Amino acid sequence: MVDGPLTGLRVIDAATLAAGPLVATWMGEYGAEVIKIEQPDGGDALRQWGAQRDGVGLMWKSLGRNKKCVTLNLRGEAGRDLLRALAATADVVIMNLRPSTLRRWGLDYEGFAAVNPKLVMVHVTGYGAGGPKSDRPGFGTLGEAMSGFAHMTGEADGPPTLPAFMLADGVAALNATYAVMMALYHRDVHGADGQLIDINLIEPLARLLEQPVLTYDQLGTLPARMGNKWDISAPRNTYRTSDGHWLAMSGSAPTIAMRALKAVGRADLTTDPRFAEAQQRLRNAELVDSVMAEWIAGRTLDEAMAVFEEAEVAAAPVYDAAQLLADPQLQARGTYPEIPDPDFGSMRVQAPVPRLSATPGGIDHLGAGIGAHNDEIYGGLLGLSEARRRELHENGVI
Repeated sequence: MVDGPLTGLRVIDAATLAAGPLVATWMGEYGAEVIKIEQPDGGDALRQWGAQRDGVGLMWKSLGRNKKCVTLNLRGEAGRDLLRALAATADVVIMNLRPSTLRRWGLDYEGFAAVNPKLVMVHVTGYGAGGPKSDRPGFGTLGEAMSGFAHMTGEADGPPTLPAFMLADGVAALNATYAVMMALYHRDVHGADGQLIDINLIEPLARLLEQPVLTYDQLGTLPARMGNKWDISAPRNTYRTSDGHWLAMSGSAPTIAMRALKAVGRADLTTDPRFAEAQQRLRNAELVDSVMAEWIAGRTLDEAMAVFEEAEVAAAPVYDAAQLLADPQLQARGTYPEIPDPDFGSMRVQAPVPRLSATPGGIDHLGAGIGAHNDEIYGGLLGLSEARRRELHENGVI
């Protein structure tokens, strides 16, 4: 397995779908041993999520990287006993069952702490512990709606818009991952026990969208959808080129906004009081936007980007997947390495992010088959005999 800064840590990934398993994926990229727990009857639903090739989920291949896959039926006490036995050897356990289910099955934090006081537990739910909705099921879509993201996304005269990717899950997973690092630091540096990390799918994304709350709290106004514009930056939009492509531009820094105006031949506007100062420029954002749109519409993507790159304007092409893979900057960095795989021969997936100079992350293997590591974990780690493992399998426990 990958040798990295988290080598020596053991993570039990007993969660499903995206947010919880993503935490384990990222830790596994940096050396943690990750044991992926799946129900014997079909495994994690993530295996069936999205595009498939020959019945194998492409998203699973990436998110299942570096994980040791074992089957375990948690609906019975025998399976829960095995999970507790694994947790007794681990540093981190990740769950996303409802709070009432965890309590009923003895898999809540108190239950795990009884067998391993040093354990850090991540519990991902839709709404978080406490409150009237704490036991309701939740998915990322609900987090994207309730966080305020959908309200702010879309055209001004259009409906609230949801992302076509796992945004709320990903943001929650990022928050949970750094929380795990803090909890482990507290445990290992300060000599403390483990602790419970309560993370939901609403609050992490809402934290990134805090400005509407601040505006409403202090000014009593509710910001509205603005499409690709933003009321703190001008110019800021996506613009169509003469050859049918799109580019995005941001003038968040005043110096960049001035460069953009000069690059499109409107240096006169950089001294105009309506545009030279940031707040005045925002009040006249429509005019700034129309200047940019008209100039870009008369040029191909390559022509416009050549001018903007020469002038060091913050502009970039709007890529699709094919363009992303073909970008020379990302190719030079090896952002999408080709990883050998027994099912597909090889597959390009994104390399670990971020990059550490002394202890970089790595990919040992892509997502394995259901129960591929049962013998290694149950036989090697827990020391169960072959006969006992066979009996557990025949009884539907593993």
